[in-house]
Amino acid sequence: MPIAISHHSARFSPAAKASTPKRPLTSFRLIRQLHLWIGAWGAVAAILFGITGFVQNHRAVLKLPQGDSMEASQIELPVPAADGKSPEVLRHWLHDAQHLDIRSQRIQPGQPIEFNGRRIWQPAHWMFLGGNARHVLQGDYSEGTHSITLRTTIQSPLAVMSRLHKGVGGGLPWILLTDSFALAMVVLGISGLLLWSRGRTKRQMVFSVVGTAVVIVVVIGGHAVI
Repeated sequence: MPIAISHHSARFSPAAKASTPKRPLTSFRLIRQLHLWIGAWGAVAAILFGITGFVQNHRAVLKLPQGDSMEASQIELPVPAADGKSPEVLRHWLHDAQHLDIRSQRIQPGQPIEFNGRRIWQPAHWMFLGGNARHVLQGDYSEGTHSITLRTTIQSPLAVMSRLHKGVGGGLPWILLTDSFALAMVVLGISGLLLWSRGRTKRQMVFSVVGTAVVIVVVIGGHAVI
């Protein structure tokens, strides 16, 4: 006996359509939105850091200018004997007695050197740095002496940008801001790869712009290291 098949049973019901999983599409939209928002947050930083990075990268090959600094003042400041015992003690004296904001210090240990055919001992050199990205304060002190040389220099706009690129002179707020830009670039790269890989096979990923970029980085980077 022939069996009649209803055409309505072969179609998907609205309930069946509603039960279709949409997780991959939703994830793709979230990644896309994240990529757009992160890109907007780091767009200005990418332009500024790209310009200063290009300038610094070609300071030797293309002889691009790196900015200038102009000395604003220089003084010899007497140091009490009790405050020249160690770099930490001298730094506290500069801060407490002279009201100078010292952000970092560098110590060059003493060492023997050849001078005029004789071997003499060069005392340790203590360098104290302060100020900001535009106004730079530098203090130079030789261990055992009774005075410290304080210099103040003013940086040009290009020099200011280069210093900020290297995280110098901006203080903790600038460091935290640039950290957020760096993390944004990482997230931007990962989300970009995920968006690029959507709908592509592993073979297509390998023989694509991404695969080519990886090969170029490995070859040129390896040649620079080896």
